[in-house]
Amino acid sequence: MYQFKLSSVLAGAAVALGLAAGAASATELRYAHVGSEGDIQTVFAAKAAEGIAGATNGEVTVQVYPASQLGGVAEMVDGVRMGSISMGHHDFASLARIVPDVAVFNAPFIYRDGAHALAATDPASSPALQAINEKLVAEGGVRIIGRIYRGARQISTNFEVKSPADLAGKPFRAVPLDLWVSMVKGFGATPTPVEVAELPTALMTGLVVGQENPLTMISANKLWEVQSHIAMTGHMQSVLAVFVNEEVWQGLSEEQRTAITKVLDDEAKESLRLATESEAKLVEELKGHGMTFTTVDNGLDIDAFRDAVLKQIRADFPAYGPYIEQIAAVE
Repeated sequence: MYQFKLSSVLAGAAVALGLAAGAASATELRYAHVGSEGDIQTVFAAKAAEGIAGATNGEVTVQVYPASQLGGVAEMVDGVRMGSISMGHHDFASLARIVPDVAVFNAPFIYRDGAHALAATDPASSPALQAINEKLVAEGGVRIIGRIYRGARQISTNFEVKSPADLAGKPFRAVPLDLWVSMVKGFGATPTPVEVAELPTALMTGLVVGQENPLTMISANKLWEVQSHIAMTGHMQSVLAVFVNEEVWQGLSEEQRTAITKVLDDEAKESLRLATESEAKLVEELKGHGMTFTTVDNGLDIDAFRDAVLKQIRADFPAYGPYIEQIAAVE
């Protein structure tokens, strides 16, 4: 539902960046992500670019490279670490190759709702995130400076799913990160890592029979063409980390850093509003494309999913315990 807005947002960003280009002291940041056109994260990045140029009076400009243009998740994270990419965004767990415990912010069934997820991942006020950020800076030269809310993640398949028993032994797409592999094991399925750019083909060919993502992504990627059912498990509140190369970040003035974090925080709140408003509309849209929804009202056993997944997560990531307690305590 955001495609019609995206062109105008990009046009506005282009104008702002064009005006800023003439500034003698302008710093250009290369911003990469893997989101496709129409997804909330793509709208976020475009609006952030526009906002940053405006908030810094053209002193800092942002060139956005969406849809894996600069590589997949691993390549993007490595690029930010090395500084060849200034900043990017993806699931917190994408930074686990630097500090394994950062993946806790993507753990399933740990947030009460979207507002809680944003509060618990605020770099300015979250004790858990501030502790992790210190490790990211020290060990990888990367800093989390913002976040994006994409909505609750749901399961899509080619058949009805009511409990983990329905996925037992079946090949299911896992984001190529350890946390997702663990979660998919908790689903009862066989984790099969697939990059997002390859997902439609993997579903079409039967390499995997299902996947999990927010409804915005399912819609933007037209997964109704290769999937027939959605189970509304809401197993994760999908929050993405916006991260930057620390040397690049420290190369900006304090005023510029303050302006950028303010823009990113404002856009984070807007992403929550957009995702919250869109879910009901997306359900109707996807039903119109022929998808069937399974909820607690018609047999979905969320408790079975919660119990199985958390058991697997606790076994695989025992160090998460203290962080999860801190997250739960955030108001």
